[in-house]
Amino acid sequence: MRVAALVLAAGRGERIGAAQPKAFLSIAGRPIVLHAIEALAACDAVDAIVPVLPAPLLERARDWNASARARRKLAPAVAGGAERQDSMRAGLAALPASVELVAVHDAARALVRAADVARVVEAARRTGAALLAVPVRDTLKRVRDARVVATEPRESLWAAQTPQVFRAALLREALAKAEAEGFRGTDDAQLVERLGAPIEIVEGDPGNVKITWAADLAWAESALAAREGDA
Repeated sequence: MRVAALVLAAGRGERIGAAQPKAFLSIAGRPIVLHAIEALAACDAVDAIVPVLPAPLLERARDWNASARARRKLAPAVAGGAERQDSMRAGLAALPASVELVAVHDAARALVRAADVARVVEAARRTGAALLAVPVRDTLKRVRDARVVATEPRESLWAAQTPQVFRAALLREALAKAEAEGFRGTDDAQLVERLGAPIEIVEGDPGNVKITWAADLAWAESALAAREGDA
């Protein structure tokens, strides 16, 4: 096992306004987290997939109607924590020493494409760290007290996506440093940046959207139906 993917699905997803964790809401008749798992499993570069779930919902993973391909790669689910870094620590602890690269993926990005996963894994294999991202299209304003104070040059700005892929030792070092210093990042690459390690950008797909709001569920259903129609 050389490449393992951690699918982080322990978050509550409060902005979506549901009674259960966001990753367990359904799109096209299946949980969001299972769509993400299936997409990763479709990538030949990924050897194993570890779901990181809320502790009370670990049993649900046993009932997933996963494809045969996904079942071959699925490792036992592990319980996540209150915050992203807690979940990442739990996922890393579950990996065997033979894992060389770790792909960290948000379960809420259910529409990631296997081809993009393969490209970002290959980049991390070369450089040690890589992430999917897309160029920012909108003009971005820096605001203070409801007033614009600056316009950011969008030519140098990219919106980060997942998976983000790192050499296992590098990610563990970055996580240990962040925790020792009490730092909490908004994504995993931010922790690696603090080590001064180079991170390669791999241009992703604008459709690799993070499901965040209730309206995103209907959009994801439509996007999946369009993909199936194209296939």
